Amino acid sequence: MPVGIIGLGAYAPPRVIDNQQISTWTGVTPEWIAERTGVHGRHYADPGVTTSAMAARAVEELFADSPHSRERVGLTVLATSTPDQPQPATAVRMQKLLRMHSTPAFDVNAVCSGFVYGLTVAESMLRTSPDNGTALVIGADMYSSIMDRGDRRTVSLFGDGAAAVLLGEVPEGYGIHATRLYADGDGEDLVEVAAGGTRETADDAAREAGRHFFRMQGRSVKEYALQIIPKTVDDVLSQARLEIGDIDRVFIHQGNTRLVEAVAAQLGVAMSRVPLTAPQFGNTGAASIPFTLRHSHRERPIERGERILFAAVGGGMTAGAAVLTWY
Repeated sequence: MPVGIIGLGAYAPPRVIDNQQISTWTGVTPEWIAERTGVHGRHYADPGVTTSAMAARAVEELFADSPHSRERVGLTVLATSTPDQPQPATAVRMQKLLRMHSTPAFDVNAVCSGFVYGLTVAESMLRTSPDNGTALVIGADMYSSIMDRGDRRTVSLFGDGAAAVLLGEVPEGYGIHATRLYADGDGEDLVEVAAGGTRETADDAAREAGRHFFRMQGRSVKEYALQIIPKTVDDVLSQARLEIGDIDRVFIHQGNTRLVEAVAAQLGVAMSRVPLTAPQFGNTGAASIPFTLRHSHRERPIERGERILFAAVGGGMTAGAAVLTWY
């Protein structure tokens, strides 16, 4: 049973944080931020908003376009590294908000690779259990909640957002052809929130040291991304018996505009085939790829038969890629 994307939805909070505000927090100039990152704005959720609430808004938009889809959903996979709370899963909290019950719902955490991980899991489950009907795969992150606003290396890059896809049966020749996932725990300290789990509690000492905030070793992450994404893409294209020239749109994790440009150059792909949301929305974590997919589809609807590539890198370190034909 071929499985493909049959629905899209996305949500970005309305509050825009521009580079002038980042400059006020960090002391670097707006021009420095724009030149180094290519990011000009990012969106922050208001106080009291949760990751599950943003995810629910994205799913509601999806259902607005496909009102009869709600009844057929038999599985929900939510990718996030900024959950509402340690337990229960943010997916079940979102499920409650949407009044959707009695079907499996769980979280996946591969940081910014999370959506591709979730897509792979959900596609596999639908293939082996067609009775599930359709599956929601959501990427949602609220990085504003874990930012050290004085840290120019991170606060200039990240924003909040959520996006959802609906997976379901499609005709032969369409849908997801191949996925590839990687993880390398030797890089676990390159992207992290050190305190707040069983390894290190977020006690007063940890909070005073800022260890409950998000930290990233940007240079090392970029080096890893430029090495692992081309490898992952080569592997998934080989598995699908395709070449990069066969792909119509390449969705690269929107770490920042400069990173996307560098990865595209490594892949030998013109930027005209690489949709961007990083300039207006920054890095939205696990939401990045599906959010950019929805944005690109709004600007220029994806036509049946277009070949699509997803390529992501995330903390862990993790990476993932998927290739599909649009239905």
